[in-house]
Amino acid sequence: MKKILIALCVTALLTACSDNEVGDVSLGMFTTQDIKLNILKDDIVSGVTCHIASIEENLSFSDPSDSSISCRQTGEITAAMIAQIDKSKSGDVVFKKSKSIFFKTMKIRRIFDAENQTLMYISYSTKETSGSFKHSLSTVPLWGTKAYIEPTKAL
Repeated sequence: MKKILIALCVTALLTACSDNEVGDVSLGMFTTQDIKLNILKDDIVSGVTCHIASIEENLSFSDPSDSSISCRQTGEITAAMIAQIDKSKSGDVVFKKSKSIFFKTMKIRRIFDAENQTLMYISYSTKETSGSFKHSLSTVPLWGTKAYIEPTKAL
């Protein structure tokens, strides 16, 4: 039990010092829950920035599964960047964060929609909560970037 408490304290300290946290909104004086706002820069497609909002609770073994994501083009996106990403239907995990000592994780996955020339970023929890898996989706169209490829039309 002592090891678990030490691990929780270390995790809380590291989370509080997160260099990707850009906002913290208290949900009230009589709650220990806050909405944490984090920034995610895509390591491969560096012209994309995502903002993730999720609820975190101090002194809890498990944070709520709800999260929200919004991604935008904030820089150049090139064909070379798109060539490096996983083009499978399941895409790549580009971010993950533990939400519980009981194996619950929040993940952000990048999926490429080639037909519509769009990057999709989905935020989701790996553990079922209240009968469903919580998730949120944001898209970044490639239209107007150096990575855009005009769809070919069948004759």
